[in-house]
Amino acid sequence: MPTSIPDQMKAAALDRFGGPEVLGIKTVPVPTCGDDEVLIRVEAAGIGAWDFMEREGQMVEMLGGEPKFPYVPGTDGAGEVVAAGKAVKDLKVGDRVFGFALGSPKGGFYAQYTAVKASQAARIPKGLKVEQAAALGADGITALRGLEELLQIQSGQRLLIFGASGGIGHLALQFARRLGVKVLAVASGEDGVELARRLGAEAVVDGRKGDVAAACREFAPDGLDAALVLAPGDTAEAVLQHVRKDGRIAWPNGVEPAPKAPAGIKATAYDGLPSPELLKRMNQLIEAGPFHLEIGRMYAMEEAAKAQQEVLKHHLGKYALRIQ
Repeated sequence: MPTSIPDQMKAAALDRFGGPEVLGIKTVPVPTCGDDEVLIRVEAAGIGAWDFMEREGQMVEMLGGEPKFPYVPGTDGAGEVVAAGKAVKDLKVGDRVFGFALGSPKGGFYAQYTAVKASQAARIPKGLKVEQAAALGADGITALRGLEELLQIQSGQRLLIFGASGGIGHLALQFARRLGVKVLAVASGEDGVELARRLGAEAVVDGRKGDVAAACREFAPDGLDAALVLAPGDTAEAVLQHVRKDGRIAWPNGVEPAPKAPAGIKATAYDGLPSPELLKRMNQLIEAGPFHLEIGRMYAMEEAAKAQQEVLKHHLGKYALRIQ
């Protein structure tokens, strides 16, 4: 039975860029579905640590045009396909999907419906609940792209993940273990250390009060093969001294200030951009065995402004917004 699509929907949206006070519940038109797009009835959306930047207008240059108000933020989310364009081949009405689209001109995932390119969506991997899948797109792609494309990490190598208990980090840790990589996880707080250990890291150290340098020496006496840096700080720069001379270092754009890599070591900042190939690869890795996506907290859509503020504080995994 086809799902009837309303003309209007509720969204956590803003009439102008600014502080948390500009984000509130509004009634806006349901976006149209283009030939190469899918229209998703959103059940949950991810809360990104960068969402405040979108709300403040810091990401306008990424939109490829003037922003339209009311503006609906939200980079990733999950739900059900209720319409598919005539050029869409791999997805159909009724499919349960997650998606990742930064600065979409048709509005983001903080809404009951959103339209994204079919190439920016994929079926929810087996074993994940919809709220977990909602928080997967941006962080999962950023984690996997860093590991495979930038660090070109190989089975048996020794990898440092700095920020291993956060949204990107706890996914990168599991992907690396699936790839046969040995992981030293630098996590935040006792709860972060416990999570990293539970997810299979060979060695774990608290980045706040542990002896990170000693952990590096013990884990990789001949030097680390690679490091994925997901959090800033002096400790991050200190541990990078333990990467071997022909090793690699990478971090996503947005880690500020950017870490200073030792001279002579290849170090690259990158963007976590989605592609159909990466989404497919990520799903394969997730479905290869038990996989955990840590949802630190679920918020109601009416709490979107609060969630954007609290995601900047210490937490495990990723936060998500329940849409309907």
